[in-house]
This record gives sequence, structure tokens and C-alpha cells, in this order.
Amino acid sequence: MSEPEAPPIVEDEDARRLRGLGYKQELARRLSGFSNFAISFSIICILAGGVSSFHLGLSSVGGASIGLGWPLVALFSLAVAATMGQLASAFPTAGGLYHWAAILGGRGWGWATAWFNLAGLITVLAAINVGTYRTAATALGYGGGGLESWGDHLTQVLVVVAITASQAAINHLGIGVTAKLTDFSGYWILAVSALLAGCLLAFAPSWDFGRLVTFQNYSGQAGGGVWPATASLALLFALGGLLPAYTITGFDASAHASEETLDASASVPRGIVRSVLISGLAGWALLSAVVLAAPSVSEAAAQGEGAFPWILRGAFPIWMASAFAAAIVTAQYLCGLATVTSASRMAFAFARDGGLPFSHAIRWVCPKRRSPAVAIWTTSIAAVAFTLYTPVYSTITAVCTILLYISYVLPSLLGVRAYGKTWTIMGPWNLGRGFRPLACLSALGCIGLIAIGMQPPNERSIWAIGAMTVVLAIAWFAGERKRFPGPPVLREVHRHAVHHEAAPR
Repeated sequence: MSEPEAPPIVEDEDARRLRGLGYKQELARRLSGFSNFAISFSIICILAGGVSSFHLGLSSVGGASIGLGWPLVALFSLAVAATMGQLASAFPTAGGLYHWAAILGGRGWGWATAWFNLAGLITVLAAINVGTYRTAATALGYGGGGLESWGDHLTQVLVVVAITASQAAINHLGIGVTAKLTDFSGYWILAVSALLAGCLLAFAPSWDFGRLVTFQNYSGQAGGGVWPATASLALLFALGGLLPAYTITGFDASAHASEETLDASASVPRGIVRSVLISGLAGWALLSAVVLAAPSVSEAAAQGEGAFPWILRGAFPIWMASAFAAAIVTAQYLCGLATVTSASRMAFAFARDGGLPFSHAIRWVCPKRRSPAVAIWTTSIAAVAFTLYTPVYSTITAVCTILLYISYVLPSLLGVRAYGKTWTIMGPWNLGRGFRPLACLSALGCIGLIAIGMQPPNERSIWAIGAMTVVLAIAWFAGERKRFPGPPVLREVHRHAVHHEAAPR
């Protein structure tokens, strides 16, 4: 008697779409639409970038940097997010931006985008955890307004090592544990932000909304030395734009978690756009309340990096200020935790296609936890190493912001060229005729952001990003263009090209 046939393996739509892009389902697909949103929302975290970088805005032109500058940059970020959403809907993979650029523009563009995105994620993790340390140090009365000695720098490095290692260990346990914490983080950020804004308004000496549209020159010592002295209010206003630009980054995390998200083609673009929209509105409300609660805007700006805690201590009783500081540090820690998730998935996806040194090791997935364990620890170690390059916080934020937005905009620009030609199949999230103009607007905004991010005192960002660009160009033309096959959907084309070049003539 013949053996009964085994029942056929049922493959869901997410796995089928992934297989269509050349990959099998390796990571655990457990994230709901809310969990996917929560990862990006946790990384944006207005209680992280908005708090630790508050001085970058206030010490430029004062309240107008928040009242006018924040919504202006938030709209730019929303345009970037909308175009990214259309790409994520069409190509829902963990590689995210790297795959989009490679499919739409070719292997070289994909390879470059991958390096810019990965470097941006690693440096933003460094910025988040340095900001967490400084917020905690200032709240405890240990300064935080700058690194005055080698000993201060060593303390920062040791604390950042401990923070990052614990975040990596939690990620190592698997996406189930991480998802629970990032879900909690989403609710925590909203609750703490709403409570803090309400209390600040209640304790504010007056609601002088004119502060939010008033320009003052707080360059030089008037702003605590955050920005070099200049007479140009326009330049200072532009420099203050680094506050919202840095804060509203990391929303590519929803794309990197695509292979772990249910109904990814619809859930991922919603997660990207909603995280930016809600963060933009909530951040504007919160930081406006901070400005309104300041006993004096000029005195607050003069505190430099200590402006936010100075306002908090001036507005609240000491126990209340300390409680809010602890709640903010908790949110910042969870922000770093979610960033480890995003950066490690990007490293895993790039290594899976052979794009990184030691790719075979980095692409390994723990069979028990179904997490990319080596990628988690590799990206975490790299983030700590970057903090040794420069102790200047504003430079760290400038570098990571520029790198991330370059990687965000490149695939969209390539999509403008490919739209309706080589790219004809869209996902359920489709901007239609709006895609091309929004993508072009995003590119113009990115060019402006690059120019702003390289102004003094952030000259080192020129060397960091310039050197990286030169090294990538040399590496690509020196051999990577022949070695790197790109995503599976491009490999047959690559193999054919290599065979054609090697064939005798």
C-alpha cells in the first residue's frame, strides 16, 4: 500500500512576495501593523532627538526655530516618507532602501545606498546613546553640557558601551521580546509627551505665543557656544533645522522590518508615513510647550546644551523634574533598542547578498531565536566605535542625518527615472502622479540639508562623508562592480554580463 501524500505546504502572501524577490522566509514574521509603526516611531522618538538636540534649535534663532522651523522641516520629512512608502509597498524586503535602489537603478546604486544607509543607522545609534548618557548625566547633576576632559570622554564611552551592549543583548533574544518593548515604547512616548506638554503649559508663567515666531540671534556665547558667532539670522535659522531633521530620522526601520511584518505591502508604508506624521505633530506641540514654559528664552538659550533641563528645573519642583527626566531617559533607551533592530536588519540583508566583509558570518540567523545575531552585535560595536571619532554631539547628529537622508532620497530619485518604464508594478500604497514631484522635492531638501550639516562647528562631517564617498567610489570601480551580484532579481543579469566580458573575442 502506498504511503499517503504529505499535505502541501501553505505559503502565505507575504512569503510569496518575498520569494518573488528571490528570498526565502528566514526571520520570524510576527509584527503587526502597529508593531511595525512602533519601531519607526520609537526610533524617531521626540523624547530622544527632540530633547537631547533641543539646544540646536533654541540656540540658533530662539523660539522661531521651534514654531516655524520645526513644521517646515517636518513637511520635508513627510514628503520623503511618502515616496519611501510607495517603494516599500512595491518591494517589501529587509534590505529596504538598498533593494529599491538596486532594482530601480542598478547594482552600483544599490550598493552605494546600502553603505550610506548602514553608516547612517550606525551613527544615529551612536548619537541616540550618547544623547541618552548626556540627558541622564545632566539630570543627575553631572553636567552634560560638554566633555571638559579626557576623563569625561572615557566616562561617556564606558556608559555608552554598557547601554549599547544591553540593547544588543535584548535584540539577540528575538523579535518577540523586542516587539513587546517597542510596542510599549510607542505608548510610552505618546503618554509622556502629552503629560509633559500639559504640565509645562500649566506651570508656564504665561502663554506668550509670540515667542514661537520671534527671531533672536543666539549665536556665539549668547547661545551657550552651540553655534559660532554670526550676524546672519537666515544661516542660524537653517542651522536650527538640524533639530527636526535629526529627530525625524529612522523611519526606514519599518522597511527593514518588512520580512518580520504581517501584510507587509500595506502595513510597512503606513508605518513609515504615520510615524513621521504623528512625530511631527507631537514634537511640535511638545517643544512649543517647552519654549512657552521657559522663564526667559534668552537665559535658556545661554545654557547651550543644558537648555532643556534648565527649563525643566525652572518650571517644576525638583521631584517632578527628576521624574520627567527619568521617563525621558527610559524613552531614549528604548529608542536605541529599536535602532539596533533596524541597523542589524539592514546589515543582515546586505550581507545576505554578499555586500559586506565577512558576509557569510554576518548573515547568520540564530535558528532558535530566528534573529540575525552576528549582525546585531556587529552594528552595535560599530556604533560605539564611532563615538570615539568625535565627542562633538552636533557633529555626530549632522553626520548621521546627512547619511540617512542621502540613502532615503537616492531610491526615490531612481524611481523617478524608472517610473512607468522599468518599474510598472506598484504595491497597494500608490501616490500615482504625486510620486515624481514629491521625490524631486525630497531631493532638493536633501541637498539643502547636506549644506547645512557641514557648517561650523561640524566641519568634521565634511571629512567623514567626503572620505566615505571617495572610498566607496574607489572600491566599486576597483573590483566590487565585478564581484557584487546585487539582489537575486539582478543576479542573472550580472552573471550574463560577467560571462560576456570573460568570453574570448
